[in-house]
Amino acid sequence: MVEELITRGVPCSECQAGIMHYHKVTYLTWLNEDLITVPDFPAWVCDVCGRREYDGQAIFQLNLLLNPTAGKPTPAVRKHRVSKKKPQQKRPRPSRPE
Repeated sequence: MVEELITRGVPCSECQAGIMHYHKVTYLTWLNEDLITVPDFPAWVCDVCGRREYDGQAIFQLNLLLNPTAGKPTPAVRKHRVSKKKPQQKRPRPSRPE
């Protein structure tokens, strides 16, 4: 089914006149103050308006790679246990002799 979509294309959701075709494009994104370019990135491009829709799985994988915590072990977080104290029962006081 995916191969059929790649060869036939799908209608453009923006201009409704064009057809989205599968292409490999250069993807640009910012990582802090650095511009990152990713060549041969999978995308659907409209032949009329030029709208690009990037492959969701490829975006997910790229975000994993660019994540600043990638490859670092996650610190173990200790959860603070709240002790549940039982309410103290009132003991009857010894009566005073009168």
